[in-house]
Amino acid sequence: MGFKNFEGADEEFNLEQMEAETEAMLRLRYLTGDNATFTRTAGGFVSLDIAKGENGEPEHYDRVRVVRSFPFTAPGTYISIRTTEEKSKEIGIIKDLAKDVSKETRKMLEEQMNLRYFTPVITKINDIKEEYGHAYFDVETTEGPCKFVIYMNSSSVVSLSDVRLMITDLDGNRFEIPDYTTLSAGELKKLDLFL
Repeated sequence: MGFKNFEGADEEFNLEQMEAETEAMLRLRYLTGDNATFTRTAGGFVSLDIAKGENGEPEHYDRVRVVRSFPFTAPGTYISIRTTEEKSKEIGIIKDLAKDVSKETRKMLEEQMNLRYFTPVITKINDIKEEYGHAYFDVETTEGPCKFVIYMNSSSVVSLSDVRLMITDLDGNRFEIPDYTTLSAGELKKLDLFL
């Protein structure tokens, strides 16, 4: 039985292969200090060695991506370790960084995630100007003064809780306001368009 793919070429449909690939995608492998060793590479990345892989043989990954499954609500749990190619595949999950790996490994993985999830906290709003469908922010952050621009739409400012806001600028940079109720009355008035 064959079918035509988008280019029009015939391909053999292999149900067994598709079922095996689906099963592999759905299977969770938990990584701990007992079965996985993370090492810092010369270039500042992280490599991974698994003592006993899926087929019973050791596995080595020269470089891995460290991704939070719940970056805002549970940043230290269910950490996904992935391959680095564009369509990355999950190698395994660390359930809890504080319990499942050594302090040194936790520090190394947190450094990688802090680079990936760099999110300065806005400590003061100096000014917000609206013009032609954009908002121009002039703020103070935990990383120093900053000016950035966002689209005036609902996806640029997202409520993470009753008081916590995440702001994403035109370049995809993220900024956080942990509790907007702590801002001054003047700052709240400037931010009022987004609340």
